[in-house]
Amino acid sequence: MPASHTTQTIRIGLVAGEPIRLEGLTIIFEERPTPGKTQLVPVIGPIQELLANPSVEYLVVDLNSSSGGFDTVEAVRRTRPGMRQIVIGPDNEDELVLSSIIAGARAYLDSSAGPDTIRQAIEIVVSGSIWAPRRLLSKLIDRLLNVPDAALPNEPLHLTARERQVLELILTARSNREIAKALGIEERTVKAHVGRLMRKAGAENRIELSMRALAGALAPDSKSRDKES
Repeated sequence: MPASHTTQTIRIGLVAGEPIRLEGLTIIFEERPTPGKTQLVPVIGPIQELLANPSVEYLVVDLNSSSGGFDTVEAVRRTRPGMRQIVIGPDNEDELVLSSIIAGARAYLDSSAGPDTIRQAIEIVVSGSIWAPRRLLSKLIDRLLNVPDAALPNEPLHLTARERQVLELILTARSNREIAKALGIEERTVKAHVGRLMRKAGAENRIELSMRALAGALAPDSKSRDKES
């Protein structure tokens, strides 16, 4: 008998003050997933209800029509620090993009982004990566490198050969899926490596992990032999 494929369902909260903007966002979710792919389901309601709903782990925040604006992003960070946010806002606002990511957003898209682009960004965030212009990620890392030395580990943390490979690809803003393809391993294996890297570095997200790596807090372990697939 052929193997059965179970479709995973992920609920995405939508925050937009204008009904027409909210209706536009719901178009993103009309596409039916192929067998085995993730089903994205929109959840609409006041921000307080979305934050209180444990089944909603992702949030799309439209800064252009949300009454709270950027304050909404920061409020979500304080109330539900583990909630991943996808922010839609003005174009050519580098400082706003950087501030949003620092405040916990995992993706930033400008207002002209179409439904396909927004859905792709959501899927990238669901896969565990970040969606933002690479030039701004580089700028953000440069900024984070200015944190006090006391915030970094005193001794370099040693990595296996495979962890080093994964880290190098993270530094190029690759998603888990792209890393898995590049290394010829399963995506879930990549996710496990990323989790270990974050724990070793004491990092909460990929940006902080990248910052610590570039600051020299992570070093390859010459004594370890990576036998993981």
